[in-house]
Amino acid sequence: VTDQNFDAEVVQASSTLPVLVDFWAPWCGPCRGLAPVIDEIAQEYAGRANVYKMNVDDSPMTPGRFGIRAIPTLIVFKNGEIVEQGTGAVGKSNITAMLDKALA
Repeated sequence: VTDQNFDAEVVQASSTLPVLVDFWAPWCGPCRGLAPVIDEIAQEYAGRANVYKMNVDDSPMTPGRFGIRAIPTLIVFKNGEIVEQGTGAVGKSNITAMLDKALA
């Protein structure tokens, strides 16, 4: 997602599915390490949650709007509201727990 489509895809999404957004940058080592895990989760949760990535260098306005000061930062939105948030290279089980909580 980008600054231009973030509200439409995440905040105003007509779907009742939770949305996981991975705020990252290509120069961030922990972000690159987390990328395959995010891809796996996107496949595993297909149809139950939407998973997006936002490059903070290409789209700096949205991270600023949510007060993101460190990357990677993962935020789970539901009905346009933040329901879970984590910073750093967290493990897959932590991320799936965030999504499962939002699905409950």
